[in-house]
Amino acid sequence: MGALIDVILPVFLVIGFGYVAVWRGLFSDDAVEGLMAFTQKFAIPCLLFRAISTLDLGQTFDAELLSIFYTGATASFVVAMLGARFLFARPWTDSVAIGFCCLFSNSLLLGLPITERAYGADALAANYAIVAIHAPYCYLLGITAMELARASGAGLGLADMLGKIARAIFANSLILGILAGFAVNLGQIPMPGPLIDAIDLMIRAALPAALFGLGGVLYRYRPEGDLRTIAFTTAVALVLHPSIVWVLGRAADLSDPALRSALITGAMPPGINAYIFANMYGVGRRVAATTVLFGTAFAIFTTAAWISILP
Repeated sequence: MGALIDVILPVFLVIGFGYVAVWRGLFSDDAVEGLMAFTQKFAIPCLLFRAISTLDLGQTFDAELLSIFYTGATASFVVAMLGARFLFARPWTDSVAIGFCCLFSNSLLLGLPITERAYGADALAANYAIVAIHAPYCYLLGITAMELARASGAGLGLADMLGKIARAIFANSLILGILAGFAVNLGQIPMPGPLIDAIDLMIRAALPAALFGLGGVLYRYRPEGDLRTIAFTTAVALVLHPSIVWVLGRAADLSDPALRSALITGAMPPGINAYIFANMYGVGRRVAATTVLFGTAFAIFTTAAWISILP
């Protein structure tokens, strides 16, 4: 267990540094906003673009791997949404936002660095395959479910609803970085050396800056109210999703590298996008915010437990 903690603790320490810096007034809220804007709108899209533009798509995009991971993600979304609705009597719109917490695991800011520290940079190919369709898939499912929930009482037409879904998806810079990476890869577009070097400079700043900024963002999320709903949502995110991946992956005899990437990514707590999604619609924000905080804290222990059983 000590070795596992050595692998994941540095990641959470960087988050802790950001948390303490904002708590003690050494780093302002405006600075956190700027740092997160830099990482999420520029640095991480560069990371995704570079990774996908150089992937061997034929080798990396294993349909079995992706189907196993996203079966777990979708099942967790449905369980959390229905649990919020029927166990805790939340409105359907709140329930969709709560379900989204269990759909959108923190695959980038935590999944990538933890997998890299545990198994090395060469182990990230399957992570990138998952991440490549993570934001498009999760936003498509979440936005579609939310717009259906809202349309049921608003009489929104199909064309308007589809337009809202498309605008929300293609306004996301992560998705734009992914699409650009696919365009370069599939089109075999050569890239000038200086441009590659500039992108690589951005990439080196992406994850450390994002982890530090994540700590600052989490400082705002005070635990308050709805603790039963939050505990349920956290358990679905940290236990159910990776459990489904483990069972299906072992049954399908998934390769060890693919199983490691899928399970670690599935075991990650809800990411900031869970709160962004809830805030975008103005529903379930307190549950989403506190689940991000609690989930990130408990993930220190649950991630170590999952890594300990991996081959």
